[in-house]
Amino acid sequence: MKDDASVNERIAAQVRRLRGERGLSLDALSSQCGVSRSMLSLIERGETSPTAVVLDKLAAGLGVPLASLFDAPEGGLDPVARYADQVTWQDPHSGYLRRNVSPEGAQTPTRIVEVTFPPQARVTYEAGARSPAVVQQIWMLAGQMQVAYGSQSWLLETGDCLAIPLDAPNAFHNPGDVPARYAVVLTTLARS
Repeated sequence: MKDDASVNERIAAQVRRLRGERGLSLDALSSQCGVSRSMLSLIERGETSPTAVVLDKLAAGLGVPLASLFDAPEGGLDPVARYADQVTWQDPHSGYLRRNVSPEGAQTPTRIVEVTFPPQARVTYEAGARSPAVVQQIWMLAGQMQVAYGSQSWLLETGDCLAIPLDAPNAFHNPGDVPARYAVVLTTLARS
């Protein structure tokens, strides 16, 4: 497992690289994703551990899946992601732990993330339409999660799987007294 500083450095390098590839200034990216210029500057210097909500906004503004912000900047060529090398990150706000399972830099539209969500914790994403579009499937491995998407809500229990697009606000809440564990499978759809 990588330490927080090395994960923050990865995020910093990825954001700088992606912003540069898109020819965006800090001000332009700030306007595009709704994250302040000062926060973007701190993120790009690796001086802060942004929350999941901030990273989600940033990924949407850059047009990439959130999971790609944790990739090594040079990308990976190995088609196997060894457990010991998979990046683990903890949201400083909710305390949820996410582990990128998919090989870094894999040329595939699908990413797999494993999440361990603390009891009674909540996180709300203000997601809107993304370009390209992304669909997520949430597969409960243990415990339960209340997942809200727009005006709909589902209580997922062990073994349940929910498929929803990432084009509306969504929220996650663990109403239980034990950590919830689930896999998120994100698929980026081809641009039409």
